Amino acid sequence: MAAANLFALIDDIATLLDDISVMTKVAAQKTAGVLGDDLALNAQQVAGVQADRELPVVWAVAKGSLVNKAILVPAAMAISALAAWAITPLLMLGGAYLCFEGFEKLAHRWLQPHQDKAAHHAEHVKAVADPVIDMVAYEKDKIKGAIRTDFILSAEIVVISLGTVAAASLGQQLIVLVAIAVVMTVGVYGLVAGIVKLDDLGLYLSQQSAAAAQATGHVLLKAAPWLMKSLSVVGTAAMFMVGGGILVHGAPVLHHTVEGWAAAAPGWSGALISAGAGAAAGVVAGALVLGVVLLGKKLAGR
Repeated sequence: MAAANLFALIDDIATLLDDISVMTKVAAQKTAGVLGDDLALNAQQVAGVQADRELPVVWAVAKGSLVNKAILVPAAMAISALAAWAITPLLMLGGAYLCFEGFEKLAHRWLQPHQDKAAHHAEHVKAVADPVIDMVAYEKDKIKGAIRTDFILSAEIVVISLGTVAAASLGQQLIVLVAIAVVMTVGVYGLVAGIVKLDDLGLYLSQQSAAAAQATGHVLLKAAPWLMKSLSVVGTAAMFMVGGGILVHGAPVLHHTVEGWAAAAPGWSGALISAGAGAAAGVVAGALVLGVVLLGKKLAGR
């Protein structure tokens, strides 16, 4: 009997770990949109920092990100235990914010004059080159700004993950949220560290005597800026798809309509229709929220 109980316990633990693994994968997929934007934003946060200080700055922001998640995960668990009804509204709010953030980024890119962009870049270059400027204070400002940005994105990741495992036990929810928090932090800031040093690696290789190393270095030097642009584009598109998908899922009429379209479509085109409908809903929602925010600012200014 003892042996049977032991095997039953082992089987229960294996089943629990399997369930947690599946839920963690689902939560990771749901937060992929935030992850893509997180990568782009945090890689851009260290722009203008001296090359030999890039990795220390990334490490400092990564530690701040862990502190953010150490605050957010218990808060999410408290909501799940005491006010589970709030998970869906928080998900909808997070989805709307994702759409707003994505559309605001597009609007800023389209509407910001070229002269302002050039002036902003020149300000960064001047800050790094000017020996009078306190680089320690400059770095601290960059780190604080990056950690504030990370807090918002981490909150979105935690809320989306919590919504994915809302039906699970509190213990499973805690394990999944902690796993997502650790994996996302290590993954995001590990990749950010690699991205910001990609041009340094390219420069190093281009100065080697071997022709293959030089060719690889030149490719990396050319690829680094395009990689940053690609991350930003993919991250923005993913924000619309994830945020819009959350909003569609939270509106039964829209959800059932999109499901019907996807089910009637042949093969893999059903998934494409579902993703496209989510992205379209995300763009519309982002435009509406941005319009409301701008109107509110205008009225407040008056």
